[in-house]
Amino acid sequence: MRAVLDVVMLALNLYVWLLIASAVLSWLIAFNVVNTRNQFVSTVWDFLYRITEPALRPIRNMLPNLGGIDISPIILLLAIFFIQSVIQRYIYPNVF
Repeated sequence: MRAVLDVVMLALNLYVWLLIASAVLSWLIAFNVVNTRNQFVSTVWDFLYRITEPALRPIRNMLPNLGGIDISPIILLLAIFFIQSVIQRYIYPNVF
């Protein structure tokens, strides 16, 4: 059972890094630092969008309009950190 929890923790850590990469790339695209007509940038952006959007869309639908500021990645990161904390403090020590 601990191996399963370790895999879950690893997947959550990987998803955190994908969320951060997606947010940074969206900023770089918004400020025209990188060009989406570049095939590599377009491929990376498409991958990150497809991975993160299913988790971010429900959060965006619940949030009020903040005038162009998207805080849904922050809320999702806080939720992931909460889940990781619960696993580490309460579930992992009680598994034999």
